Amino acid sequence: MTKTARVVTVLAAAGMVVLPLALIVYQSLLDGPFFLGAPHFSLGSFAFILNDPDFWLSFWHSLYVATGMTLIAVPLGAFLAFLVVRTDIPGGRHVEVFLLLPLLISPIVLALGFVVAAGPVGFYSLWVKKLIGFVPWNIYGAASIIVIGGLTHVPHVYLYTSAALKNVGSDIEEAARSVGCGPLRVAWSISLRMVSPALLFSGFLVFLAGIELFGLVLVLGNHTNFETMSVYLFKLTNKLGTPSYQLMAAVAVCMVAVTFPLVALQRLLMRNASRYVSVKGKTTRPKLVPLKAWRWPALGLLTLWLFVTIFVPVSGIVMRAFVTRWGVGVDLFSVLTTQNFVRVFTEPSLVRAIVNSIVIGVVGGALAVCVYAVLALSIHRRNDSLTRLIDYVILVPRAVPGLLAGLAFLWLFLFVPPLRPLRSTLVSMWLAYTIVLFAYGTRLLTGALIQVGPDLEEAARSVGAKAGQVIRSVTLPLIRYGLLGSWVLVFLMFEREYATGYYLLTPGTELIGPTLITLADRGQMDLISALSVVNLVFVSCGLAVALRFGLRVHD
Repeated sequence: MTKTARVVTVLAAAGMVVLPLALIVYQSLLDGPFFLGAPHFSLGSFAFILNDPDFWLSFWHSLYVATGMTLIAVPLGAFLAFLVVRTDIPGGRHVEVFLLLPLLISPIVLALGFVVAAGPVGFYSLWVKKLIGFVPWNIYGAASIIVIGGLTHVPHVYLYTSAALKNVGSDIEEAARSVGCGPLRVAWSISLRMVSPALLFSGFLVFLAGIELFGLVLVLGNHTNFETMSVYLFKLTNKLGTPSYQLMAAVAVCMVAVTFPLVALQRLLMRNASRYVSVKGKTTRPKLVPLKAWRWPALGLLTLWLFVTIFVPVSGIVMRAFVTRWGVGVDLFSVLTTQNFVRVFTEPSLVRAIVNSIVIGVVGGALAVCVYAVLALSIHRRNDSLTRLIDYVILVPRAVPGLLAGLAFLWLFLFVPPLRPLRSTLVSMWLAYTIVLFAYGTRLLTGALIQVGPDLEEAARSVGAKAGQVIRSVTLPLIRYGLLGSWVLVFLMFEREYATGYYLLTPGTELIGPTLITLADRGQMDLISALSVVNLVFVSCGLAVALRFGLRVHD
């Protein structure tokens, strides 16, 4: 890629990332919506929220949830990574795909699934109450949010820790085993300490996710008025009876002020960790730690995590989709129905949500991969100032929660006249989704490009091929399977996204994820359940294609 093309790429990417955030900052400094009338400069929005007890309560709740999630996800994720990568647990690496499922299923679907499965009158709650006389859990409130949030974020820790474990030698582990150390001692004292940079990095990742947590808190915290900053922002829309955009912008600025330093620290850890390799031993394939009598208990631990995290909410939402009602004294076999799906496929807005979700996943995913490929090619085998700038640009959206990103793009389409006609089209959703996933998508393509050796590219240049010819004739053909894999994974990410599109919803731009939030606000559980099952079918199809081509998901 020529320098001119790289400069254009950087400016375009920077513009689409920085401009929406600049609008948020601009709006936070006004006393009214910037697109209506003639608002004046004011710090009143910050004064209002900083003097609002609800804001500070949501702030401390966010820190509380983030800390609790981290304390649950990091130890459990690290231990599961050790079991799968370093031990002879039954099933071995074949269970990895199940460990990654929470990354693929929409968080709003999981949250709603927990309500119908384990709520006060949930399917499993009633069965347990019938068996032992009471329900030993309360799905609503801070404790449940922290536990469920921690369990569903275990895969984030697993991915980074398992990748690091594969890159360290096993000679020290074998030496420890030779003097009689058991599996737990080996894991705690040696294996996991060798990958401590990966654990630290993933810990910050989970903490950041906890700060941004939205869907789970919205669904499970509503009954007890438990709010985090994202939910506070969401409810601020109607706090004063009318949309208070300047207040929402001020909250958004405060959230970015909290999240961006965390993302910057993640980047620093990644750069200094040498890809998380703490100790490099032998390059031969490591010997697996024999669990002996602990093999089946270890598998039981993994199965229990899968049951609570995936099976309970998914089975709950699926069962709810096929019954007219549920609750105390209801015989499920007598209320079976497919009417919920009939209603979904006869309601125009829901049909549009389904069709649009397919379109944005398949067509939008392909276009997004093209964008990510351009970004990845612009930094391929380069280490100059432009490369570092692009690296920082694609990092910024990671610090912006999806709800804030959607709000920023709403104002972008209202503020920039040439973009206004796109406000009521699916392009607005696609643009927001694509930019929010900048870091994720570009990393996918960068990983594929790294696997291409420089020899063929150098050979093409040596016979006079220009940069564009090298890319078209050598580089892209060699990464065609990486492009296909990235397309499938971006499709899955688009299908699971829900918060980014909420503020961009208009008649004609409905998507399943944002529509589920709207339906949840109305309490339409029949339609929610059926639409969630449709979303799960899309995810299952994408996962089947991914497995068919031997692809793996990376965070």
